[in-house]
Amino acid sequence: MSNSSLDFIFHPQSVAIVGASENVAMLSGNYVQHLVNYGFKGNIYPINPKRPTIFGVKAYPDLKSIPGNIDYVIDCIALEDTPALLAACSQKGVQLVHVFAGRAAETGHKDSIELEQKILQVARQYGIRLIGPNCLGIYCPGVGLSTGWDFPKEPGTVGAAIQSGGNSTDLVRWGALRGMRFSKVISYGNALDLNESDFLEYLAGDPETRVIMCYFEGVKDGRRFFDILRSAARQKPVIILKGGRTRAGSKAASTHTASLAGSYNMWSIMIKQAGAIQALNFDDWVDLGVAFSMVSPIKGTRVGITGGGGGRSVLSADECEEMGFDVVPLPSDIREQIREKAPIIWDWVGNPVDVSIMRGTSIGNAEVLTMMAKHPDFDFLIGQITEDIPSVPDDFMPKVHNEVDGYIQIFKGGLKPIVVVQSEKSLGINEFSNWRWRLFAEARTQFVEAKVPFFPTIGRAARAVKEVINYYQRKGS
Repeated sequence: MSNSSLDFIFHPQSVAIVGASENVAMLSGNYVQHLVNYGFKGNIYPINPKRPTIFGVKAYPDLKSIPGNIDYVIDCIALEDTPALLAACSQKGVQLVHVFAGRAAETGHKDSIELEQKILQVARQYGIRLIGPNCLGIYCPGVGLSTGWDFPKEPGTVGAAIQSGGNSTDLVRWGALRGMRFSKVISYGNALDLNESDFLEYLAGDPETRVIMCYFEGVKDGRRFFDILRSAARQKPVIILKGGRTRAGSKAASTHTASLAGSYNMWSIMIKQAGAIQALNFDDWVDLGVAFSMVSPIKGTRVGITGGGGGRSVLSADECEEMGFDVVPLPSDIREQIREKAPIIWDWVGNPVDVSIMRGTSIGNAEVLTMMAKHPDFDFLIGQITEDIPSVPDDFMPKVHNEVDGYIQIFKGGLKPIVVVQSEKSLGINEFSNWRWRLFAEARTQFVEAKVPFFPTIGRAARAVKEVINYYQRKGS
């Protein structure tokens, strides 16, 4: 199967939703609304024999009533009715059927396993490709396909192959809050036909995808998968989150997507040998996606750090050095520049820059970080948003605004790769109106709009950046 052979999946000219409904609690109705709301430019054909329209779109009683051929069918009917649906699809030139229904082989029931195999046999008989069963399908914002509400309509460069429907929607939503945008996200479930190797191979050759993210619980063909993974990792970063790492997780995987999870140690060895990047958990997976899709390639480990008071500066230095970074001393020529503006601190301030030292002077964090950006002694920068200034709003807010604006300007200037640390807070509803939390929320929005990569802690930022450095060092670029 060549890389381009799956292009038809992501560029349909027509989509039929079999079992379409106007019940907003049912995904069969959601798929119709998604096609409309996300601006799908092809023909939309809801199939429902009892209704003339579905959400304002003309409905049809069955596939044969639709004029002309159909490219893509979303199957929202019972699994046992799918073989007959595939026979009807064969008369309309259907190339792909997304089988949404679950309760298939993942149940472990003999009759469900046999039904899956019958569906596969019929699909192959008619030359129809399948996604699923037991999956959400395709999110491809560039053409107006979506599997969820309120996803970004703006396409990006991250492609994802994800066995879990819930993990696919979480990746899009949580990634979007950090500024990630996606080319294609495939939730493929039980992988009865098209599987992880097919989608990974496609994404590796997809010109719209620059970074690949994967969530696997198991694979169908280990040798083929390893060969494709190794080839893909040579072309672009491949970030893998493995589900079923423990005995309990492996048991859950078998009932979730009928997957044989395999040995986690073997998975770790395989990922390393292939040159891919292994995520430790879901948050780490998102962090790595942000780093690889939004951070410029970093060639060295010398870091310049600003933001926060004395305690945070000490911890920042610890976490960066523990990750293997070189927290270099502030160069003498930068000290001379500081002396001109703040002679009282020029021989006191260091790297990391302690913001409390600069209080009462005419220089700030972002200004010192700008000096670092122009200096050859630094390979990359970490700018933290200062949160620990014990001052009133009229004093505190301008300082944060200056940091945010300054970090964005450094990022846009492109002299050095920069990541920002903007911490997250678990707020109750009463806190949303508080000026402090609104200020930090506004800062995050500014970073998203400017496409600046940011992380909730310096430890997570350091971990993600280290993987970026390791990857490009392995590639020798």
